[in-house]
Parts: sequence; structure tokens; C-alpha cells
Amino acid sequence: MEPFTEANFVPDSSPGYLVRVINQMSMAGLEQALAGEGITATQWMAMVSLHFHFADTCAELARSLSHDKGAMTRLIDTLEERGWVERMRAADDRRVIRLALTPEGYDVAMRGRRKVIAAWNHWLADWSDEDVTGLVATLQRLRISMERAG
Repeated sequence: MEPFTEANFVPDSSPGYLVRVINQMSMAGLEQALAGEGITATQWMAMVSLHFHFADTCAELARSLSHDKGAMTRLIDTLEERGWVERMRAADDRRVIRLALTPEGYDVAMRGRRKVIAAWNHWLADWSDEDVTGLVATLQRLRISMERAG
């Protein structure tokens, strides 16, 4: 049996709608949490993606964060101007420009990470550890299902 029908598929039961609203709310909250560092949530996500090696080029970051390539280039320009990210030509292919956090960029990203952790802990303060673990597992499972489905 399929989980959704025309009778029960309304915004408050639509995974897409709920994920979008939660994403919008979390991004607004993270913007506030990160404002003291002088960084936006998207800039922070790019820096953390570099730190955790999810990407190391502008194009990979744009794909990873579902961000426009031109906008990502401008975002990286800003981070480079602030001394938080550096660009380096790849040794194996000089056409490729690799990105890396500078030591100062690492410090900014980790201070931001602590603020993001605090924000999520605040939002989930009345949830049990089991509920949080279940939520993360469910979201990871959904991501895998969607990746497999193409």
C-alpha cells in the first residue's frame, strides 16, 4: 500500500513541505546564531563542507549545497577576501582550483559549529535522545532512498 493518497496528502503530511519549512526555519535561526561571527549560514556550511572534505572545489561545493555556481564563486571570493579560505591550483591538473580553510577560517568555522550545535540543542531540548537518534536515522534513510531513486 502506498503511504499517500489524494485524501491524506496535505501540506502538514507532505515530507517535502515539512522539510522545506524546517529548512527555512533552521536557516533563519542559524543566520541569527552565526551573526556574531560575521558569517552567513551558507558561508558557514561551505566552510564546514571544506573542513569535512565533502567538497574541495567551487563546483563541488555548489553541487553539495544545491547552490548556483556563480553565487558559490562569489561566496568563496568573500571568504577568500576575509582570509578564511584559500585557492590553490591542483598539482595533478592545473585547470582545477582546490579550496581549503586557512587556520583563521578553521577557527571561525569551529566557533560557528559550536553555535550551530547550541542552536540545534536548543530546538531539540525537549526531545529524548532516542527521538533525536530516530529523527536523524529517518532523515538519513530518506536521503539514501532518494539518492537510489535518482
